[in-house]
Formats: sequence, structure tokens, C-alpha cells
Amino acid sequence: MNDDAGTSFLGEGWRRLAGRSLWASAVKSLAVVAGVVAALLRFLIGRDWPIGAVVAVCAAAAMLVVAAVVAYDVARLRTTRWRLTPERLELRSGITVRQHRSIPLDRVRSVNLRADPVARGFGLTVVKVGTGEHTAEGTELVLDPLSRHEAESLRRILLRQDERPASGDGPLAELRWSWIRYAPLSLWSFTGAALVLGALYKALDSFGAKRFATEAADGLWDWVTARPLVAVPLILAANLAVGVLGAVLLFAESWGRYRLEREPGRLRLHRGLLTTRSLTLEERRLRGVEISEPLLLRLGGGARVRTIATGLGKADEHETEDAAALTPPLPRALAWSLATKIATLPTTLPTTLPTTLPTTLPTTLPTAPPPAAPRADAPLATPPRTPLRADAFGRTGMSAATGPAGRAPRHAAPADAPWPATRASGPGTPGRHGTTGRDANAGAAAERRGAGAGGMWTAGLETAGLETAGLDTAGLDTGALVPHPAAARRRRIVRALVTVAVLAAAAGLASWLLPWQWSRAAVWAMPALALPFGMWLAVESARSLGHALGRRHLVVRRGAVVRSTIALDRRGVSGWTITESYFQRRAGLLTVSAATAAGKGHYDVVDVDRGDGLELAARAVPGLLEPFLVRERK
Repeated sequence: MNDDAGTSFLGEGWRRLAGRSLWASAVKSLAVVAGVVAALLRFLIGRDWPIGAVVAVCAAAAMLVVAAVVAYDVARLRTTRWRLTPERLELRSGITVRQHRSIPLDRVRSVNLRADPVARGFGLTVVKVGTGEHTAEGTELVLDPLSRHEAESLRRILLRQDERPASGDGPLAELRWSWIRYAPLSLWSFTGAALVLGALYKALDSFGAKRFATEAADGLWDWVTARPLVAVPLILAANLAVGVLGAVLLFAESWGRYRLEREPGRLRLHRGLLTTRSLTLEERRLRGVEISEPLLLRLGGGARVRTIATGLGKADEHETEDAAALTPPLPRALAWSLATKIATLPTTLPTTLPTTLPTTLPTTLPTAPPPAAPRADAPLATPPRTPLRADAFGRTGMSAATGPAGRAPRHAAPADAPWPATRASGPGTPGRHGTTGRDANAGAAAERRGAGAGGMWTAGLETAGLETAGLDTAGLDTGALVPHPAAARRRRIVRALVTVAVLAAAAGLASWLLPWQWSRAAVWAMPALALPFGMWLAVESARSLGHALGRRHLVVRRGAVVRSTIALDRRGVSGWTITESYFQRRAGLLTVSAATAAGKGHYDVVDVDRGDGLELAARAVPGLLEPFLVRERK
């Protein structure tokens, strides 16, 4: 498609939406017609109306519904106009309440194209233009609908896409139908049949067949109670078969024709077998990636890749699709490789971290005197190895946000310089990641020698992948992440045992109160099952905890049922929140939360050693947290 088609929008004044929307609305109204006709049939047949009269009334009602929907769409099209100027995209809409919305072109961050099967049949596409903000209102301008040609041309001009990818560059990822084997590895396989039965029951009820559905349910229950050894396995097998079939069909519809490709300065995702979806995302909005591994998918060797970008979440309140999802379930090694490529895409964020800090701090900061500024001729090095603690902000909740625009951090190294390696303070435990005062090369040498520590920062960073601990060509080697202290595991085991104890007490009370002998034994099944599950959950959750710090990314891993590995661009961190509960304080742990404008807004390093957590935050964004910390010298 040539760029002249896109630039032809400029200077043409106010334009209408696609007139073929009337035909699409008429077809979509048939779903409403079906419900209305079903209700009329149920009402009229019960009053012994003649068949001819019933048919006439239903036909008239269907025509009225279609006419009403089309009339509304005519009024909507007549009152809706849009135009594209060299500075902004504008939309006027509203039948009774007029609205005039405008988005500056330099604020456009994403363009989402969506076409359901009916719209595709008439060559129509819904265009959603996003600004990348988190607020509920005013974030998207929706043109519903445009012709397919207009939508594609508008997308190209809004994203200033004047270039094409090199002919030799292939897509970052493209659908392989062998991935469909991962579709059943979800909860849908076990709950899909129940959802289908619920929807079928509602449909039968709306058509006046509730009596039939009730009789069928009663007959099924009688069969189960009469032959439980035969009926229960058959029902479970049927439930699993229906769930697996539904999961496979859902995968095919959602991810059919999937293609993720890179265009100049942006990523474009195209997918959908029946309803097509096309999302264009600017690379400058990227703040990292997340690799999600739910339990069943993890056991099957699969994973999903999500992007961490500003302004992305659920598409709409009434939509359940995850707009941040970049891939379907796919092999774990491929997910790691793709995450590496996406995380290392260039962005327009500053390529180096500031290296100076004014000697005077704002009066709003704590009264503790700041450390002396380093000499101009002193080499850039990490602070002396001393324990860290929070200052006047207290230990139960401390937060540090980005200061005034002119402030630059202290003790910072360029983003492309290797971070000095540090080692744990004691053998066999992660310990505190204090610095040694040596230069980066000496630290890296000590790192390579191992130092006998249970967890350490990895100094060697691969140039072709994420700048994180232990990265190879296939992706992150999460075994190289720094493990969390043994106290984190103890906390989870204690929580599991306390939960089991509470359930056992409740079961004992219930067995004493219940009059039936069989129920007294049945109530003990819950604590009996909770004990092994809780212990597994505690151990697996503790084993999943880990973090690492690279030249560009902060890497965090957590989760047992759903394990997530997050690589967050350090330059996108705008503040830190340090929290300690009463029990964390007794165990010497804390939670470090990195605040960012992307994704869910914050990413937590849970139950990390107090010294490790503060040192991690201080090094991830040098100078941001330092004014809030004091170093205790022994």
C-alpha cells in the first residue's frame, strides 16, 4: 500500500464513517431477533394462538427490531464525523449529547484494528487509536467502522510509517500449528464443559424448554446415583473431552494466522481466524517483557510472552482478552528466545544513566545529611561495603519517587558498562550483596572464581540477549538468578502449617457438631488434602523466588501456580516502595517494589534479604534511593 493513500486524509475536512456499516448492523441485529422471537413464541404458544398469527407476529417483531437497529445506526453515522489534520486526529459524535474529541498526533502510541466475521464480510474494520495512558476515559479514540483500505492507510500515517522492513527480514514469530498441543494445558480443559452446560441451560430456558432441561438433569442424577462406578468416570472423561475440544477451538480462533513482525520503530501483531486483530505498538513504549508459565503449561514445557509497555492492559471493560499478550502458548525455549529479542529492541529512553547529583537536595527530602559527592577524578565505583537501612521514612513503608527533572543520581555507571560483581557475605547463603570497593574487572574475576557463595550477581553479560544473569542464545537461564534467603521458605512453610491447623480445628468442630457419621469423616478430607498441597505450594513458591540485575534490566521471578519471570528496563523505573510487615521484620526480610508507568504499575521483589533488597534498589537506578538510605559502618 503506498503512502499517498494515507496522506490523502490530510486537508480533506470532516469525513464520514463507512456507510456499509448499515448492512453489518442489520446482520448483527439477527442475534437480537432470535431472542425476541423465542420470547414471543414462548408467550403466544401458551395462549393457544393460531400458527398463522404466531408467524405473523414474530415476523413483524423481527422487522421492527432490524428497522430499529438500522435507524439507530443511520442516526449515529449522520452525527459522526472525523478528520485528520497535520497536528491532530479529531472525532465528533453523539446523537443526543454531542462530543468533540481530539488526540494530538505526537501522543498516538498504538493503533488497534479489529474486524469480526460480519465486518470482514463487508470489508469493514474498527480502528482504536490509543495514547498510552492508564486513565479510564479519554485514552482511546474509536472509529467504528472504516473501510479496510481506509483503516490500514490511517494506521500507517498515524504511526508515521514511511518505511518498509527490509525484504530479507522475516517475522519475529509466526504460528506453527504444532503449538496447538499446548492449548489443552489450561483450566479451560477442566471447566469448559461446565460453562458449555450453563450456556446451554440458559438457551433452553429462553426458548421455553426449561422443563426439558430439568428432566434431563434429573435423569442424569438418577443414573449417577444408581451406577456411580460407571457414571462418574464417564462424566469426568466427557468433561475432559469437551474441555479439550473447546480449548483447541479457542486457540485456533484466537491465534489463527498469528504473526509478530517488526516494522521501523514498532512491533505489529496480527492474529485471529474469524475475528481478526491487529495491534501496532511503538518500541519506545516498551519497558520490558514477562514470561508467564502456568503450572500445567510449565509441566508441558511451554510458556507465554507478554509485553510490559505503557498504557496496555485489558482492551476494554467488556473484553477479556489480554492486550499485552504477544504470543500464544509456545515451547519454552522459543519463548525465551523471543523475549530476548523483544527486550533488547532499541528505545528512545536515555541510553545512559545520569552520573552527577547536585550537592544540595530539595527541602522535601529527609533531614539526614547526604553523603559527600565523589571527586571529579575518582573512578566510578560502587559505595563501600556497609549494611543499609532506611532513614527517617521508617521501616514499615518507605517510598522513593523520581525527583525534579534536573536531578541526576550519584554513584552511577553508564548503562552500557558492566556492573561490578558482588558476592554473598557467608557460605551457603545468599547473604548481603555488599560491595568490595574493587573495580569492575577485579569484581568480575572474583565472580568467575565463584567465592563459594550460594547466590551471586553474574558479571558476564551476553551482548546478543538480555543483560541479565546467565543469558545464553536460547534466553534466560533462570538458574543463575540470585536465590532468596532460607527465611523466605520458612515463612511460606509456617503459613501452610497454620492454614492446615486452622482447617483441622474447623474440621474437628464440624465433626463434633454434625449428626451424621459419614459427614464426620468427610470433613477431615479438607485438612488432609491441604497439608501436602500447602507444603508443595510453599516449597515451590520459595524455589521460584529469584532476582538479578543487569546493565539494562532488573529481572524478577516469583510464583508457584503461575510462575512469572519479568525483565523490567531499569530506565523505566520511576520510584521504589520498600515495605516490611511485622513478620518480615522479625525474619530480616522486606519487599522491594519498582514503580513504573508500564504494565501493572509496579513489580515486586518479595521476601528479599533486607540488605540485598536495599542494595538492589540502590544499584538498579543509582541515586534514586540513596538520599533515603544511611549506611551503618561496623
